[in-house]
Amino acid sequence: MTIESEPAGRHSARQTVMVAAFEGWNDAGGAATAALDHLSETWQAKQVRELDPELYHDFQVNRPVIEPGPDGERVLTWPTTTISVAELPERTVVLVHGIEPSFRWRSYCAELLDLADELGVRSVVTLGALLADVPHTRPIPMSATTESEGLQAVLDVEPSMYEGPTGIVGVLQHEAAARDFQSVSLWAAVPHYVANPPSPKATLAILTRVEELLAESVPLGDLPEDAEAWQHGVDELAGEDAEISEYVAQLEEAKDTADLPEASGEAIAREFERYLRRRDKGDKGGPAQG
Repeated sequence: MTIESEPAGRHSARQTVMVAAFEGWNDAGGAATAALDHLSETWQAKQVRELDPELYHDFQVNRPVIEPGPDGERVLTWPTTTISVAELPERTVVLVHGIEPSFRWRSYCAELLDLADELGVRSVVTLGALLADVPHTRPIPMSATTESEGLQAVLDVEPSMYEGPTGIVGVLQHEAAARDFQSVSLWAAVPHYVANPPSPKATLAILTRVEELLAESVPLGDLPEDAEAWQHGVDELAGEDAEISEYVAQLEEAKDTADLPEASGEAIAREFERYLRRRDKGDKGGPAQG
């Protein structure tokens, strides 16, 4: 099922969804923001707003960057949050690329959700990535949670059971649900022993889940090849260290044992539905898939 299966009733009939990702604590391997950037590029999103960084960022933590501009002049770029809009055949998608703020988290979330209301957003999807004890040789584990009771049944996702410190993704999800947006949080588990960005395999896993959730085609370009090259590179590094190789083998065994019950008809049906959706959109002259 997709997020559009939730009954209408907030704004217009055309679905408008906000998808947000934030650099920092919620972005292991840079996977979530890389997925957001990929969506922005492939869907040709146009920037419509930028939040004032003075209100939310400590510039000693996230420093401005100076670099040459297109005309050769020096340009100073401040750390901030950008909001872009992509107009797709079936829906409008508002893309938020942010940096976890240093100050005023409640005001920050309120400003984003006020803008969401202004743009007619009905659903908020946040993207995150966390470090976990998972092997790089297996599919990247993805989880989806929601505080919206209606979506728990419609999308067959679980309520969040996490207790403990949270980041801006958790706060934005909570505030979105409190304001009656339909909200879903997608998380990729990145192998902790290869935590440095980029993490194309995790980015690919996030994009695949976004495509399924929104029922919108996501051209993947070179990303599958990048993910394969990344895995081969980690294979070589692990092969040079006996302790790491043994550790990876232990993770593989644990993962394979845990996944045995999951070779279910439901999982196969979900993958088949995704294949049919890609094929049908390709037949209608849609973009070629990577």
